[in-house]
Amino acid sequence: MAATDSEPSLFSAWSYFQTQPPPPTLEDDVAGRGPGRKVALVTSGGTTVPLELNVVRFLDNFSAGTRGATSAEYFLKAGYAVIFMHRQFSLQPFSRHYSHSTNPFLDFLEIETDPEGTSADAARPKITATPSDNPACSTTLTFVTVNDYLWLLRAVSQELSVVGRNALYYLAAAVSDFFLPRQKLSEHKIQSGKGSLLIEMDQVPKILKPLVDEWTPDGFIVSFKLETDPALLIPKARAALERYGHHLVIGNNLNQRKHEVVFVSRRNRGSAVSDVDAHWLRIPTDAVDARGQPKEIEEDIVAELAKRHQAWIDQSWSQHPG
Repeated sequence: MAATDSEPSLFSAWSYFQTQPPPPTLEDDVAGRGPGRKVALVTSGGTTVPLELNVVRFLDNFSAGTRGATSAEYFLKAGYAVIFMHRQFSLQPFSRHYSHSTNPFLDFLEIETDPEGTSADAARPKITATPSDNPACSTTLTFVTVNDYLWLLRAVSQELSVVGRNALYYLAAAVSDFFLPRQKLSEHKIQSGKGSLLIEMDQVPKILKPLVDEWTPDGFIVSFKLETDPALLIPKARAALERYGHHLVIGNNLNQRKHEVVFVSRRNRGSAVSDVDAHWLRIPTDAVDARGQPKEIEEDIVAELAKRHQAWIDQSWSQHPG
C-alpha cells in the first residue's frame, strides 16, 4: 500500500544521510560557496530514482525546470547572487530562450538585410534576453538523482547558513516522493522476460524540517505546492507550514500555473497555522512586459519575494541593532 501524507517516513532525514552515500563530487561542488550579499538558492527540475546500481533503468519526475530557470533570471535582475541548483540538461537562466526549442539554433540569428535590401523576416523567433542583460552571473550546480539532490541541498544550505537572513531558499525542484535505498538496488540490470516486475519503494524523507531547524535556521525558505484540484491548494499549503515551520508556500494549480499563484504564509511567524494569509498573484493571459514580450508571472513572484525577504532582514536588524 502506498504511503500517505499522514504516515511517518521509513527514512528520517537523519537516517537517510547516515545510510545513503553522498555523490562523489559533493565536496568539490560546494567548496567556496556562500557569497556575502543577498543570495537566492534556486532549485529547479526533476529528480530520477535509479532501479539498479549500474543504472540502466530509472523512474523520472518530469519537469523542464521552466519556473526555476525563469525565476533565477529575475533574482539576478533584483540584485541577488544566485546559486542555481538544477537537474542536468534542464532549462537554465538565459539560455532557456534558445535551448529546448523546436526551432533550430540558427533560426535565432538575424541578417539585417538580404541581397535585395529587404528586412529580415519579422516573424522569425528572436532571442529576447541574454546574460549580458545583467552583469551578475549565477553559480550552477547539477543533480540527476534524488540522492544527488538531497545531499547537495544539505551541503549548500549548511554553507549558506553563514549569511544568515540574507539567504533566500526558492525550492522549485520537483523532487521524487519515493526512492529505492542503495541496500535494495539490484547490482546489475534487471532482467526482462520474467513476467511482472514488482518494486516496493520507500518514502523520500521530508527534509524541510531539518532545513528549517538545523541546516539554515535564519534563512528565508520558500517551498512550492502543485495541485490539480484548486480547492486543495490552500489547505495543503497550510498543512506544510504547520509541519515544517518555514516562511512561505507558493501554491500552483497545474492548469493555471503560468498565470496565477497563491502565496500562503502565517500573518506573524510563530502564530497559529490557522492564522494564515493567502495572497494571490494573477496576470492576464495576454499580458506583455516592458519589451512587448509575453509577461512571465515569475517577474511578479520574485518582486513579491524580494519585498518579503527584505522585511525579514529588516526585522532582524530592528531586534538586534548594531
